Amino acid sequence: MKFKIYTLGCKVNTYESNVMRDKLLNANYVESDDDLADIYIINTCTVTDTSAHKSLKMIRHCIRKNNKAVIVVCGCMTQIEPNKAKLPGVSIILGNKYKSQIVELISEYQKNKTTIVKIDDIMSASFEHMVLNNFNRTRAFVKVEDGCENYCSYCIIPYARGKVRSKDSKIILEEITKLVQDGHREVVLTGIHTGHYGGDLINYNFSNLLEDILKINGLERLRISSIEITEIDKNILDVFKKSKIIVDHLHIPIQSGSDEILKLMNRKYDKTYFINKVKQIRNIRPEISLSTDLIVGFPGETDELFNETVETIKQIKFSKIHVFPFSLRKGTKAESLPNHLDEVVKKSRVKTMIEISKELEIDYMKKFINKDMSFIPEKYVNGYLIGHTGNYLLIKAKSDCAIFDSLNVKIKKVDYPYCLAEIINV
Repeated sequence: MKFKIYTLGCKVNTYESNVMRDKLLNANYVESDDDLADIYIINTCTVTDTSAHKSLKMIRHCIRKNNKAVIVVCGCMTQIEPNKAKLPGVSIILGNKYKSQIVELISEYQKNKTTIVKIDDIMSASFEHMVLNNFNRTRAFVKVEDGCENYCSYCIIPYARGKVRSKDSKIILEEITKLVQDGHREVVLTGIHTGHYGGDLINYNFSNLLEDILKINGLERLRISSIEITEIDKNILDVFKKSKIIVDHLHIPIQSGSDEILKLMNRKYDKTYFINKVKQIRNIRPEISLSTDLIVGFPGETDELFNETVETIKQIKFSKIHVFPFSLRKGTKAESLPNHLDEVVKKSRVKTMIEISKELEIDYMKKFINKDMSFIPEKYVNGYLIGHTGNYLLIKAKSDCAIFDSLNVKIKKVDYPYCLAEIINV
């Protein structure tokens, strides 16, 4: 039987979809290479009302494609609002547990032909252990944590993912060891609130985990998918000092550069704290790439407060900014805030920030012209190897053949979004 998985939302959803894919392939199911399948899995997102709408649209699309197919709907939307998925034609409804049991659940449905609904209380859920092997040979994601307890005023995710739950460190180390032995050169640690790993453990935290991972023989790169500025403490900074295996790149969401808006968002820092912590990071890693997430058009964001954010962003000099217009999610505290902005204003501010992001990104890229860098090719396209350096520069280098080992290159010029480079060893 053929299956097709559609994933909406974050890297954690992507990881969990890949786990389901892995299990189905190992059970001799075949992945469809087009839009026709006997089994459809829609791993939903609900971070905004728009993403929930996209999830529903995808469910209906799959039902129309094959109304005799097994339709599995899982993820954050179903965890929060399971009734939304109870559409004619949907076979299995899961929340954010039981994805690792996908093969057994499909078999159960095929045997009994009875709709299966499994939605647990996520606030009391334990960590669902998942291990994944079927990644490409360059970068592998490893989910180490689930849940969030930050309760930002715009975010529904704590209610969809529950409290912080940490994966057993022994299982993490075994998973990464196997990935490295299988030829993966870079491991990316991911989670809903990755840097809060260990918040539910005794005498073991994220810095302890990093130290143990760095002892694994053969690991070339270790990357943290995202970390909050408040979690980069002295212990984390000490680990960065000691090991170059942790790459010169951190993704640290700032969300706003205005203290007034940060307070309305219920973020746990002000801009001075953020700026000072960035200085500490750059004292240790002067050439580090710092990317961020930014929400513009939050309720109450006046022109003055938006301009304050612009100045903060320019002062910090991020290497890349992922810009999002504020999108209302029903059920969050932000829903009841006054002074919501219209879409025209939000769209204009997004455009402004994207232009600033591009300027900052090019400025950062230019720093490395005529410098020797190591990069890991990820694909070979029209005579060029394309991949990333540790500090996430996108390299494009002429080559006669596809090589997927680490290569040294000299960066010659910036051709956005690429750094054009020459290979100096093969």
